[in-house]
Amino acid sequence: MLMFTIENSHLSVVISAKGAELQRLYNKILKLDYLWDANPAFWGKHSPVLFPIVGELKEGRYFYNDKAYALSRHGFAREMDFEVTAQSPTGISFSLASTGDTLAKYPFDFRFEVKYELSDNSLKTTYRVTNTGERAMYFSVGGHPAFRVPLTADTSYEDYYLEFNHPEHAGRWPISKEGLIEEKPVELLNQTDRLPLSKTLFAKDALVFKGLASNSVALKSDKHNHGLLFDFTGFPYLGIWAAKNADFVCIEPWCGIADSVHSQQQLTNKEGIQVLQPAKNFARSWSVTLF
Repeated sequence: MLMFTIENSHLSVVISAKGAELQRLYNKILKLDYLWDANPAFWGKHSPVLFPIVGELKEGRYFYNDKAYALSRHGFAREMDFEVTAQSPTGISFSLASTGDTLAKYPFDFRFEVKYELSDNSLKTTYRVTNTGERAMYFSVGGHPAFRVPLTADTSYEDYYLEFNHPEHAGRWPISKEGLIEEKPVELLNQTDRLPLSKTLFAKDALVFKGLASNSVALKSDKHNHGLLFDFTGFPYLGIWAAKNADFVCIEPWCGIADSVHSQQQLTNKEGIQVLQPAKNFARSWSVTLF
């Protein structure tokens, strides 16, 4: 597996060409690893890139122009080999283009780029989609980075919490056993900016939020001053998840969402779907600052 490293005086970041996936996020000054180690006993990924769908499709398929297509959860990009198109000591860009294989399950020509850039103690990740075809393109895109919790050996998982940058009054949208979004939200955040972490918080799968007031969330602990600030400006959906008993939390910015239990499976009216005209571009960025 091809690996690439970018670094500055603060951070060292390793990325794989497969899936353009982050492999390590290390603060050189603090000597702390912030990214989950992908222990396969729990969840063997670090930070998959989600494209051209986010989440699960109802019955694993969708319809476009009266034809059925099948796509697995979160799409195919995370399992494909990207090409490096630009690299400097502190930045790198990866690119994936449509192929005969992708067109068989997703009938749109595209170029999908993932760019990583370092600035001091921050990493910025940009997703850029270009419609290289001759008709409107329908897609979703998102991130799935898993951050190590606890960050220090003298703390436990329950010593950490997530802090939103605005007080939130928001329910979580439950996920069915088939991976679909249920009909109504369940109350979770009640005029608060704090979500304490616990190993039982994700017993019923991910916490899915729609239209939060916040555009950033911090991982913190009252036991020390280390943590991270995650900015997801421009992403209308946010997922928060951890595998059972695993020492991580995923903070997932999404432009798109899993099908609902009542989905009609039509790609053109799927909730959260992005529409891109021929020769046009779409870009969204998230960033994480480590402290």
